[in-house]
Amino acid sequence: MIKRPSRLKEDLLRYYRMEESPKRWARLFNIWRMPGLYGVITYRFGNWMRRRGKWIRYPLMPINLYLQHRMRAKWGIEIPDTADIGGGLVILHHGGIFIGPWNLVAGKNLTVHHEVTIGLTYGLKNGSPILGDNVTIAPGAKILGRIRVGNNVKIGPNAVVTSDIPDAAVVHMNPVRIVQFPKEPASTDTQHKTKVSEKAYEKY
Repeated sequence: MIKRPSRLKEDLLRYYRMEESPKRWARLFNIWRMPGLYGVITYRFGNWMRRRGKWIRYPLMPINLYLQHRMRAKWGIEIPDTADIGGGLVILHHGGIFIGPWNLVAGKNLTVHHEVTIGLTYGLKNGSPILGDNVTIAPGAKILGRIRVGNNVKIGPNAVVTSDIPDAAVVHMNPVRIVQFPKEPASTDTQHKTKVSEKAYEKY
């Protein structure tokens, strides 16, 4: 019987594979400097501790509480240790991240950027989301309520998701709109720069 690797090991391997440095020592150094990795390790420690017997859980509880407080205060990351998140969890950047609530269920290879909220709503869809495998959540996105997000879903920046999302979907906000124009027409030089910038953006 093949032993399944631990979820923390899957997290670390995914961080290692995502780092593009050509040398191994540079990869390890860059990964070790990521605050998101510390958040993942803190969550995994608390989740592991919750599943131990009381003779292990009670002595380690003060350490877990301290690590959880440090994760919130220093890096702006909050993940309840009761959440059930599959292996391959990666937090890119840090700050303003709330992954919850306590009964959240998420599949493997979840990718979270900064300013992301996964939480409850109150009303018809009172409850917490269920996320599938290989879900990527871009900066500023919000996933709220008792909804299901399918496998291989990409959620764009600042999107607010309150309904079910099918597999392999891409969710994004409406395109930006210009709500105010300059009173005076732009000069020829400015128009030329604008056209160059638009071409560069389209190419990007």
